[in-house]
Amino acid sequence: MRQTVRGSAMKVTVERAELLKSLARVHRVVERRNTIPILANVLMRAERSALAFTATDLDLEIVETVAAEVAMPGVTTIPAYMFYDIVRKLPDGAQIVLEAGGDRAVMAIRAGRSRFTLQTLPESDFPDLTAGDMTHRFTLAAADLKRLIDKTQFAISTEETRYYLNGIYLHTVASGKTVLLRSVATDGHRLARVELPAPAGAEGMPGVIVPRKTVGEVQRLIEDTGAEIQVELSQAKIRFTIGSVVLTSKLIDGTFPDYGRVRSRRETGDRQRQARSVRHQSRYRQRDGRA
Repeated sequence: MRQTVRGSAMKVTVERAELLKSLARVHRVVERRNTIPILANVLMRAERSALAFTATDLDLEIVETVAAEVAMPGVTTIPAYMFYDIVRKLPDGAQIVLEAGGDRAVMAIRAGRSRFTLQTLPESDFPDLTAGDMTHRFTLAAADLKRLIDKTQFAISTEETRYYLNGIYLHTVASGKTVLLRSVATDGHRLARVELPAPAGAEGMPGVIVPRKTVGEVQRLIEDTGAEIQVELSQAKIRFTIGSVVLTSKLIDGTFPDYGRVRSRRETGDRQRQARSVRHQSRYRQRDGRA
């Protein structure tokens, strides 16, 4: 359960460029059409010298923290897309003041002569996806994680009835004395596979299927390929810490097919087709020789 920062009000000042960059990442997780009102909102938590934003669709949660001048610590939630649109239209270089009253019913947004108010919802209604222990932790170079995604993402299935193919299968395999971290994706017609030496801490991890939406968000968040990314996972969830962003996702609860057997059958089929083609060409050469 989340700890609530208590106070009669909330007031924080943040630079427009930093706020916009953070909201651009965070608001993507929010679904535009929501039957649950709180899921259309972003959670704002101001304490010490930081402002943290959290958004979720119940399967995926993103948290990003930006530097801010916190006059009064507090926590509330406001509509994600409306907030993003307001900040996007404010002038470059603006200092934005965010202030909530004691009843937390509205959030005032001020920048220069501009004034806006947004309705808020209680932070106590906001779901928490981060609960639960992670059994395995390891660090990957951003370039390596990007390669694991880029080389396999195109083969992820979009067919919802075969939900266990709607993601990348991330797992470790033994190759002689070496342990490899491998990612695999298939839509039933194409199969993509890429691997690299497993980092310390990955050995013995459960094989997990990372959902397509999560894969896409991680790919967008990797901006500095020279950075390092912390990966934590369990049987049910996976978490990526990328700079100031923490992305936590539920995993697909299903069994990925035995892609090794599929590949063997395809290779056998290819060899059989090649053999038939060679025999066919040989017959034509024999006929041409007799002529």
